[in-house]
Amino acid sequence: MNKRNEIIVGAARIFEAEGFRGVGVDRVIAPVGVSTRTLYKHFGTRDGLVIAVLEARHRAFMARLAEETANADPIGSLFDTLQCWLEQHGARGCMLLRARSEYSEASPEIVSLVGQQKGEFRDEIAKRVRRVLGYDDAHLSAQIWILFEGATAAASVASHALTNDARDAALLLVDIARARNG
Repeated sequence: MNKRNEIIVGAARIFEAEGFRGVGVDRVIAPVGVSTRTLYKHFGTRDGLVIAVLEARHRAFMARLAEETANADPIGSLFDTLQCWLEQHGARGCMLLRARSEYSEASPEIVSLVGQQKGEFRDEIAKRVRRVLGYDDAHLSAQIWILFEGATAAASVASHALTNDARDAALLLVDIARARNG
């Protein structure tokens, strides 16, 4: 792994556990053993590092979603993937939304990035709904997205196993949509 990726991986662990804005640059670079100069060479600014971490996290989640759902139920597998992700990364809520909250006034670039990433995920859900129903259903897509985001947030204060309840609710909504239009 190259130094840039080592910094991203290390920073992601720290940001996940401790938040973003309250963590100093020295805290981020210490576990990796690089200088501040190296950090700024790779990321330009501290916000550049946060952006790189968010981009890496989003790409990793979307790749995991694609690999785990290739031959599975398109809707149920969203929640199955979420449960596996929470087991692996911890149930602390959505890192992207936490970054957006911490940087809401300080970095329009981070706020915009999170909005784009959430939009990409919503598009993925809409694609899956279209695959399951055979037509677009923006209302159902929004409902499933809300269930997913709610399960992610709720897992931080309750068991991440409740993703099964969100999964069941999403599948019930799919059945209702099918019955209504079929």
